[in-house]
Amino acid sequence: MAFWKYQGSGNDFVMVDNRDLTFDKSVFAISKLCDRRFGIGADGLICLENSNEADFQMVYFNSDGNESTFCGNGGRCVVAFARQLAIIESKTIFKAKDGLHDAEIFGHEVRLKMTNVPEIKIQSDGFELFTGSPHFVKSVETVLGLNVKFLGSEIRNSEPYAKNGINVNFMEQKKDRILIRTFERGVEDETYSCGTGVTASALVAASLGMTSPIQVETPGGKLQVEFLKTDQHSFTEIFLKGPAEMVFEGKVFV
Repeated sequence: MAFWKYQGSGNDFVMVDNRDLTFDKSVFAISKLCDRRFGIGADGLICLENSNEADFQMVYFNSDGNESTFCGNGGRCVVAFARQLAIIESKTIFKAKDGLHDAEIFGHEVRLKMTNVPEIKIQSDGFELFTGSPHFVKSVETVLGLNVKFLGSEIRNSEPYAKNGINVNFMEQKKDRILIRTFERGVEDETYSCGTGVTASALVAASLGMTSPIQVETPGGKLQVEFLKTDQHSFTEIFLKGPAEMVFEGKVFV
């Protein structure tokens, strides 16, 4: 099987051109391909498929082999992949699990429209919101030195999140930017970046007083989030912008 490896600020994906619908979407096959020792290695796998509603459809799987909700960095990468396959040029509308998304390519960067966020729930020790995937954002004094895998896993496996899981972001606010580190469900570990987590953290920072656009630094690189604030905890016209690049291509026995 031919495959392509892409990364967006360190969040890496196996890309599959599945327009002929021949790819084996079993949990075993996908988790094996994403395994960093026995497969290609990735945080997730994305199938690009045909769509009657848009230029193409994105089907996203976590590295554990289970289909998941929307992935922001994966969304930016699949747009770059679609351009490589000559499906699109510089602008597109594509379908994902949470609906249709507009996107535009500027060189190696992709500006992706995210789903509207009508509500941010304030919890006792953080904030909960849905940015295409469910996220918990916890404000901390410093992200440096945090045991993100342990602390994130605690929240992800606590009630009421244990059954379906939740992504957990630890956010440090600076005057001109925010720094975040993210624990991703499905990966069950810290990832270098998470697009929906970057978006969620930026909107929480906005609800606390920061203005658009917000610069976000992750272990994998820098991204930018733009938005319109309709009230303190409600946002529309949300865009995630950052790099999306092919790392390599190859063939693998399946």
